[in-house]
Amino acid sequence: MQLRYRFRLYPNGPQRQALARAFGCARVVFNDGLRAREAARAEGGALPTTGGLSATLITEAKKTDERAWSGDVSAVVLQQALRDLDAAYRTFFDGLKGTRPRVGAPRFKSRKDRRQTVRFTANARWRITTGGDLSLPKIGNVRVTWSRALPSVPSSVTVVKDAAGRYFASFVVETGRDETLPETTGEVGIDLGLGHFAVLSDGTKVDSPRFLRRAEKKLKREQRNLSRTQKGSANRDKARVKVARAHARVADARRDFHHRLSTRLIRENQAVAVETLAVNGLARTRLAKSVHDAGWSAFVRMLEYKAARYGRRLVRIGRFEPTSRVCSVCGVKDGPKRAATAGPCWTGISTRRATSPRPPGWRHQPVERR
Repeated sequence: MQLRYRFRLYPNGPQRQALARAFGCARVVFNDGLRAREAARAEGGALPTTGGLSATLITEAKKTDERAWSGDVSAVVLQQALRDLDAAYRTFFDGLKGTRPRVGAPRFKSRKDRRQTVRFTANARWRITTGGDLSLPKIGNVRVTWSRALPSVPSSVTVVKDAAGRYFASFVVETGRDETLPETTGEVGIDLGLGHFAVLSDGTKVDSPRFLRRAEKKLKREQRNLSRTQKGSANRDKARVKVARAHARVADARRDFHHRLSTRLIRENQAVAVETLAVNGLARTRLAKSVHDAGWSAFVRMLEYKAARYGRRLVRIGRFEPTSRVCSVCGVKDGPKRAATAGPCWTGISTRRATSPRPPGWRHQPVERR
């Protein structure tokens, strides 16, 4: 299994300038490769190979006066930009063939994009120093805040700068099944909602934190200040960073809540059942802001990969599955139940005779649903 670990970076002034050069050079090479392939595609010819583009856009371009500045960054970063372009085209064509979900064609990258990334592979000879810094070629030793140890040696590192101006080092490592937790007898079903984020089958209710709703007043104030600044000014860029940081704090708090709850449920239960929700449909209703604030999809994805990592079982229940009409013991589906105030059907008791043929004298026994 492949897992991604992300750690905060704190580059100094010269290192931030070197990273900005690396971001810009990788973006230019990516756009040049995309332009060359689109031109060949318009002419009806064969698409240039990654090796041919590397020789033309990197090796030969460094010898010209117009692109001599590309020699200030590691060549591995530029080559990886062309590999990312090749992967984007491969994903696009696989979507047209139907072998994977359809995605749009590769697009040009803008220098105004708030999220910038560069990837250093093993050929770049990056390393983690004995002092705990991240040594990157032509950038230097960048200070890292390590929150945990890596389970294995990573083959590459991706440096990310987000919209809030923060820097991160992202590692993808291989992990084995040695992290399997001891078996337990616990089983739990999760009902996700808006009034409560989750209602467990044992009756436990997890309140919805509503991080976006709680930060809405501050977000409105920062967004109002941004709209009052002049476009292209330095004050507008400062206001934009404040808005991005406010949104980043909301996203970080939501992600931390999802991680804590999903880890607890996976550790305490051998099997976890969760309903598949039509998030795209709910996001088009008047509850769209609350639906996005809850982040159900991200929470279910965490449950999925943590169950596979720790040897647990995750069961997805379709949203059209009539679980309230099926007996929890024998599986008899005996039709809709009466209203909650009409009698004991509120507890899940089923007394109707089974519709399928049964032995003479057989009768479905009332069972209280858990």
